[in-house]
Amino acid sequence: MKAIWNDEIIAESDKTIVVENNHYFPPAAIKKEFFTNSEIQTVCPWKGTAHYYTIKIGDEANKDAAWYYPSPSELAKNIKGYIAFWRGVKITE
Repeated sequence: MKAIWNDEIIAESDKTIVVENNHYFPPAAIKKEFFTNSEIQTVCPWKGTAHYYTIKIGDEANKDAAWYYPSPSELAKNIKGYIAFWRGVKITE
């Protein structure tokens, strides 16, 4: 699977985990040079507290377009640290 934004592959892996129709990519699968930590956090009732990344390519930024659970609940422990995307990030095979 590939995560693409602004015609750039920002993550790629054949070991994604699908939860609620979102592909979660292993931490090693992302191209870290495109990711910066965000201040935003949200809470999922069953997964726990999500942290976010802003994706930046060139002069363009996609604020809070990726999220992950650094300390998920017991029910979601299989996606600990894995990254999922939204806000225009295309997921393809």
